[in-house]
Amino acid sequence: MKVRLNLSTKPLHTHRRFLALAGIVGVIAGLFFLGIGWHVYSVRKADAAVREKVEKLRAEMAALERQRGDLEQFFNQPENAKLHERSAFLNTLIDEQSLNWTQMFMDLEKILPAGVRVVSIQPKHDKGIVTMARETDPKKRRALIDKVQTVFYEDVGRIKLGDYFTLDVTRKEVRGFKPGPYLYFWNTWIAK
Repeated sequence: MKVRLNLSTKPLHTHRRFLALAGIVGVIAGLFFLGIGWHVYSVRKADAAVREKVEKLRAEMAALERQRGDLEQFFNQPENAKLHERSAFLNTLIDEQSLNWTQMFMDLEKILPAGVRVVSIQPKHDKGIVTMARETDPKKRRALIDKVQTVFYEDVGRIKLGDYFTLDVTRKEVRGFKPGPYLYFWNTWIAK
């Protein structure tokens, strides 16, 4: 027969519950830190591909900057500066002449409300974008008309011979015909 005998001054306390809970908390914390570590590893691995792309782009940008510097140096040479000025002048002329007036008037017909008359159109090119000055207020429009007529009659270099109008007539069997400043028959057919 066994007899338990406690000779200490304090009763025996077992810490088994504390140790079990501490072990469980330690295992959970370990799993949590493993999960965080795996997440950091995967983010860093994915970030490596992004860093590689960024380095490639920086290298390309540096190469383009070097090429740009070489071209600027080439065009700043006296024999090439005139060529550069001439090409800039020609590009400006091409931009100014590239306004499609026909398309502009066809678009204006679609967007202008009924009764609005266009008195003056002054297209201006700015980096490939065309802006126009226009006036829809009747009083201001009348003032513009008076100004245009005054300039027109004071400038003897022009003589007005008439106005250009077209009359496009089709039979009722003709389908798809669209009147415009130029006569064309694209997508036009005769219905039976």
